[in-house]
Amino acid sequence: MRAGVVVAAHPGVEELAVRAEELGLDSFWVNDTPMVHGAPFIALGLCAKATSRIRLGIGVTSPALRSAPAAASGLASLNALAPGRIICGVGTGNTARRTLGMRPTTAATLENFTAALQDLCAGRPTEYREGDRRRDIRFLHAGAHVNTADPIEFVVAAQGGPKAAAVAGRRGAGLISFGLLDPAAWRALHDARRTPVAPRDPDSRVNSYVVTALHVLDEDEDPHGDAARDATGHLVLSLLAFAADTPAFAERLGPAEREAVRRFLDRRGTTATAPDRHTKLYPNYLGRIAPQDRDLVLPPLMNTLALVGTRADLLTRITTLEQAGVDELLIQPVIDPPAEMAQLANLLT
Repeated sequence: MRAGVVVAAHPGVEELAVRAEELGLDSFWVNDTPMVHGAPFIALGLCAKATSRIRLGIGVTSPALRSAPAAASGLASLNALAPGRIICGVGTGNTARRTLGMRPTTAATLENFTAALQDLCAGRPTEYREGDRRRDIRFLHAGAHVNTADPIEFVVAAQGGPKAAAVAGRRGAGLISFGLLDPAAWRALHDARRTPVAPRDPDSRVNSYVVTALHVLDEDEDPHGDAARDATGHLVLSLLAFAADTPAFAERLGPAEREAVRRFLDRRGTTATAPDRHTKLYPNYLGRIAPQDRDLVLPPLMNTLALVGTRADLLTRITTLEQAGVDELLIQPVIDPPAEMAQLANLLT
């Protein structure tokens, strides 16, 4: 199993990228959530200049955030700085849109966006649409401006389930999922992706990535103690925020989880129907949790979204994921990123 890391874009992020490369990790990603984190293209530009081997990913951008020409320009510019090392994750904008108080885009729009990016980043013309107007577009300058010669890897966010996986299959792209540690679910996604249609560069990668959190237990450590909750709580609270923002999803949760959603809403001072709830639910999204919120980090949610256990237990779970088709494990560290990256590297070597 390969290993990588996902962090929020922020000043100094390139230092973490350098450390990840030194540790032998395979990829380094930044989020694209404009109202919560910094600018991913700027962050990855700094990382590209500071590293020489590690692959650099955006996880994930969306047609609901950026036009295809703007996104392609950013990607091809990064590819000029780090030839052949760029990964572009694309999705419907589930989180990035909700932090604006808006809804994600559709799978059809996502597929058109992905196709346009693949064409433009490979130096091909593509159809660009604005309303009823359609035009063929392409990069008018290459060479020193952008790199369309070296392949860029594309992956589709699998939060949309089989529909997103089918988009990935039709576009010859990989998959990335947040907190999906169920091997059966991964096998179902791979089954839904087995109908590739789009021509694919033979040098490009098609990989599956899972984003999670990691906590290796010390001897006799409580698997649901404060240290484990702090290391995984950002993932659990992200799910509670989504549930608080999506009553239909919350209704499918168990009684304890629904009660945690209710307490989460109360503590954030909002309701599931308040028009401005996005301003209360998403501050510090995927950041380190406050000690007073540890009780919201329910053990069943920790076990579902994150990897917590002894070294032997974790290796067994990771092997099962690998057998289900996951190629790379990405962790999202929040407590001590350099130490957590080292823990991941030590676990998988």
